[in-house]
Amino acid sequence: MADLFSSFQLKDVTLKNRIAIPPMCQYMADDGLVNDWHRAHYANLARGGSGLVIVEATAVAPDGRITPHCLGIWNDAQAERLREIAAAIKAAGAVPGIQIAHAGRKASANVPWEGDDHISADDARAWQPIGPSAIAFGGGLPRVPTEMTIDDIKRVKSEFVAATRRAREAGFEWLELHFAHGYLAQSFTSPHANLRTDEYGGSYENRARFTHETLSAVRDVWPESLPLTARFGVVEFDGKDEDTLSESIQLVKEWRKLGLDMLSVSVGFTIPDTNIPWGPAFMAPIAQRVRNEVQMPVSSAWGFGAPKLADQAIRNEQLDLAMIGRAHLENPNWPYQAAKELGKKSPAWVLPPPYAHWLSRYKSPTAG
Repeated sequence: MADLFSSFQLKDVTLKNRIAIPPMCQYMADDGLVNDWHRAHYANLARGGSGLVIVEATAVAPDGRITPHCLGIWNDAQAERLREIAAAIKAAGAVPGIQIAHAGRKASANVPWEGDDHISADDARAWQPIGPSAIAFGGGLPRVPTEMTIDDIKRVKSEFVAATRRAREAGFEWLELHFAHGYLAQSFTSPHANLRTDEYGGSYENRARFTHETLSAVRDVWPESLPLTARFGVVEFDGKDEDTLSESIQLVKEWRKLGLDMLSVSVGFTIPDTNIPWGPAFMAPIAQRVRNEVQMPVSSAWGFGAPKLADQAIRNEQLDLAMIGRAHLENPNWPYQAAKELGKKSPAWVLPPPYAHWLSRYKSPTAG
């Protein structure tokens, strides 16, 4: 039986354990470029002992950023800086992953601690968001996006492909497509955000088309030997949960046939008015259903910060990987904490030897 500290293999990549750090936006970049903040942040997280570290949502185009301070991978200079991050993660013993993204109608926003709302259109830092239809998200994100033309759709798909090539050349070994959280790809799949009447809107098949074509184009250039994954909101908690989940499962089955290797199961966040049942491991049963019905490995990142909950989700075959986000911000050595709580033999050795040796050799004077 697998547990939190069992290894996990996907394609030719083996994770030393089933603890993964999901993408967590830092909003610290200028012109999309890695800087000292990112270098310290990712090296620190990777040294904590997790098997996989996925770099934050990295925009495939300038208009695909959530905020002016998001990382980017739309040019070679950005990719060259990201190479440093991939190398640092790998040197610390984790597999380096990256999430590539386009924010769609949620783009051109202030960073969360400065409002988390749309930048005023007359602000020099702002740009015009795009989306499948001219429908605003609402709430603090009221700007109406420009409805994408067919040429716009072709352009964005090509930007995902170019970003994929750069990610591989930069040394990343795990690619996650951000098809979740009300950003561009999720918006295309959702009747809440997509009211198009052409081949990219209306029926389920048409709403799925953008993700199918983007995934297929990425699959063509991403190495077959390396994991191609996606994060997707399979449910909205808007009162239509069963219909949305059933449709999402059908969509993911089709992605699997197109070459998707794993799904990070999340919430849609396509509209602001929902009734999400926040709580410990609240997405675990939904992730398990996706796993069972699609016959695909899954992860999830919501409410698994307690080691026993994360371990239980792996043992109960609800998840194949536990994405531990905020708990790692609080304690970058969370895997060490988990190893101690779960009674793992020689728990310090989940950390790199320069830490593990000394922690193992000398008993803490505060220990009981």
